[in-house]
Parts: sequence; structure tokens; C-alpha cells
Amino acid sequence: MTDTVLNDAIASDPAAGDRARALDAHVFHSWSVQGQTNPFAIAGGLGTRVWDHDGREYLDFSSQLVNANIGHQHPKVVAAIKAQADVLTTVAPATTNLVRGEAAAAVLAHAPGFQSVFFTNGGADAIENAIRMARLHTGRDKVVSLYRSYHGNTGAAVVATGDWRRVPNEYARGHVHAFGPFLYRSEFWSASVEQECERALHHMRRVIEAEGPESVAAILVEAIPGTAGVIVPPPGYLAGLRELADRFGAMLIMDEVMSGFGRTGEWFAHDAHDVRPDLIAFAKGVNSGYVPVGGVVVSPEIHETFSSRVFPGGLTYSGHPLAAASIVATLDAMASEGIVDNARRIGQDVLGPGLAALAERHAMIGEARGVGVFWALDLVSDAKTRTPVGADVIGALKGALLRRGLLPFAADNRIHVVPPCVVTDDEAHRALEIYDEAFAEVAGGAAA
Repeated sequence: MTDTVLNDAIASDPAAGDRARALDAHVFHSWSVQGQTNPFAIAGGLGTRVWDHDGREYLDFSSQLVNANIGHQHPKVVAAIKAQADVLTTVAPATTNLVRGEAAAAVLAHAPGFQSVFFTNGGADAIENAIRMARLHTGRDKVVSLYRSYHGNTGAAVVATGDWRRVPNEYARGHVHAFGPFLYRSEFWSASVEQECERALHHMRRVIEAEGPESVAAILVEAIPGTAGVIVPPPGYLAGLRELADRFGAMLIMDEVMSGFGRTGEWFAHDAHDVRPDLIAFAKGVNSGYVPVGGVVVSPEIHETFSSRVFPGGLTYSGHPLAAASIVATLDAMASEGIVDNARRIGQDVLGPGLAALAERHAMIGEARGVGVFWALDLVSDAKTRTPVGADVIGALKGALLRRGLLPFAADNRIHVVPPCVVTDDEAHRALEIYDEAFAEVAGGAAA
């Protein structure tokens, strides 16, 4: 591994690294074979960079789990959490609390036309409660979501998910799946973006009709499917879902957990599609995960349903004061420092062109797609058949990137390029150089 040594203000402590790895034997890791974990030990971070206990620095182009939108250790957010801790560290959700109200108002400032915010502890339980609200509001049961999706690891959320993680966890009822638009790997034999959109909407309509429209409570989609591959919907698709929901009396739930709060260069990804959902689930970027939090943005129509009727749901830590303070500070900093605009510009001017150039140079990159600071490289062993590369190639790429000082995000046959929204031009250009070198190394090794 090449060493990029931090300045003397950040001391290395290899003994602490050894202790962290030893103690990790007591940690049960998510989505892992417990006997095969070898986690990367992070000692600290600042902005777009993290470092290990040996003092080696890495560009964080994973944003951890695509959530550190404002970067690591933003001073305004850290200060807000510390200040709130001096005032009140916890309070019951049934009480009125000033900072909780301020957090709700801060979120609603970026969701015009919505009524209220139900706070949760993260994205999965935001999806759970959005589904519950839609079912109770409509009096119906079924939720239609996409096969290429991830909505969280709790009961209904994981069954709404489309990928392999759903299969061993299918204990919730009333879930139906459909295919969404994805021209590069089309399920509809489409020849154009327009055709893919039209056929995907026709498919969704037929699924709803076949299931019985009177039984469908909600259409649930990620504004941009993230873990499934950063699949940017074609123009007209989200608007088409809105029309279908209205036609059949269903609610449209937009999962903005990964795509919201700057990730796409918009406050919410669906803003670019001029669509108003009935419910918005959020988490991750709303405070960059500094304190666990999520929530549901609720339309006036659904809010009214529960104005004289109990909503049968709640969490002990709903609207936790430390989380609320971090939301207020994060959204204020993102607005005042132009962080959302920076994400949009970086995507348009640096990452978009740079990743397209990489795809031209490296046959392994079948497609580079994305927006803002939300991109994926779809890697193939054969450009004509679009056969996905295997886990061995992804493992080799991850190693090559780490050796060069870049912390990657990998999923299936893809490398996702997802830096914090505060990434600079120089950092993005350096990352592109590292990706270029890593692909050349792995392709050379494969050829050998």
C-alpha cells in the first residue's frame, strides 16, 4: 500500500489499529459471513478524507454507505450536536421540543406543499412507517415496488426490496414486484430511452391491473435506485408513476434515503422530474449520519387522515434532540455553503465527463451512469454481451484502489463513485486518476 501520510497534527497509532481489529471479533457484522470479515479500520476523518491507525489517508469515495453527504466532521454540525448535548440529550417523543420542531421545519423548507414530518431512527423504519401510513390512508394492503431496489433491513422494507436480501427474509405480507426502466440491461427489449420508459410504465400498469387496483395501497420506488446500480429514471417515468397512482387511487411513496439532500445535485432527486409524491422517506444525507435519524415527509391529505384518528406507530427516539440539532445544522450549512450546487457542478463538469472518458479507455467499463455525486460503473467481461464481471475482479479493483489511497464502494459487478457533496475539483480529478490506474492494473493482470 502506498502511504499518503497526514500532517503531524494527526498521529498514527498502530497499536490502536491492532486493538480495533482484535476487538472486532466481538462485533457481529451485517450482510457478512462472520468468519470471513476483514474490515477496514478507520481511525478518523475530515471532509472527503479518512485515515487509518497507521496514518495513511484515503479519499472517501464511498461516503461510507453513501450517507456522508456533508463530509466528515463538518464543524458546524459537530458544534450543534455538542451544544444540544449541553442543553438536553434526550426527550420523549410525545413532548413538544423546540429543536425537533426546527428540524421538521428545516426539512419541509425543501419539500414545498407537504404538511409534516414523522421522525424515525433511520431509512428502513422510515419506509416501514410510510408503508403503514399509505395502507391506513387507503384501506388497502398491497405495495408494488421494483426488483432492482433496496429499501432497508426491517420487516416490510426488506420484503419491498427487490434484490437477493429479500429472499431469506420474506415474512411480511402484501408485497408485489415489477421491473423498472434500465435501458443498459433492459427487461423489455427496448431500443431507446423513450421506448424503455413507455414499456416500463405499461408493465407497471399491467402488474397493478393484474393484482387488482382496489388492493394496491402504494407504489414504492427509489427516486434513483442506488444500491441496485444508480439507475437514473428516464424522463417521464416518475411522472408516469404519479399518473398511475392517481388513476388507481394508490399512494406514491418516494424513497429518497440515498438520493436525497444533495446527492444528485438537488435537494431531492425527484425535484428534477417535477413530480410530487404523497410520502417521502429520507435519512442518510439529511445529517450525513452524524446521529442516527430518518423520517417521512407527509402530504396534507395523509396528515389529515390522522388528525382525528390515532396513528398506530412510534419510536422511543423519534425526533431525538441530538439528531434534530444535527439536521438543522446540516441543512443550514448545505444551503449557506452551496453544497448542493457543488454536487451538481462536480457531476456535470468533472465526474460525468471524467467517467465517460474512463469508459472509453477501459473495455471493462460497460456503462458509466449517474448524476451529481451519484455514479456507478457497470463492469463487464464482454462489452457485446454485457456479461457482468465476477467477484474476483471486483475484489482486485477494491485492493488496487485502496493501495492508491481511495476508499471505494462496490456492489455486485459495479464500482459506485459516490464522494461527499463537498468534494473539490482537485479531489475529483485525483480520484479519476486513481480509478484509471486501478482499471489498467486489473485489466493487465487479467490479460496476463
